[in-house]
Amino acid sequence: MKSSSSTLKVFVYGTLKPGKINYQRYCKGKVQSEISAIARGILYSLPIGYPAMTEGEGKVRGFILSFNNSKILDSLDRLEGYQANRESSLNEYYRRMVAIYNLEDEYLDKAWAYFMTPAKVKQYQGSIIKSGNWA
Repeated sequence: MKSSSSTLKVFVYGTLKPGKINYQRYCKGKVQSEISAIARGILYSLPIGYPAMTEGEGKVRGFILSFNNSKILDSLDRLEGYQANRESSLNEYYRRMVAIYNLEDEYLDKAWAYFMTPAKVKQYQGSIIKSGNWA
């Protein structure tokens, strides 16, 4: 899968996955494609009802969502509590570009993904999801 400069790719693993509540609110009708995928990280369940991913070497299962309009990042950043120019400790999540793999662990592409710091996961009393898949 090759990246196109006009295509925005976002790796989602929680409420933005197809069929979940925020997919309906933020992505429905805007997604060009959705592909099952894996990113490197550690997935946590948070008692507040949604997951968080931290950096790490585990496998987190989700989807690459492709959009033809990069402005979708503005609304996703608001949902995820991320502002690039804000003090990082005030952000709920931070966003960075990561390598994404197919389910056979072969490299697919790069995509934006939202991560939470380990300190914030601890603050929320998150528990590791060993399967790497938030249901």
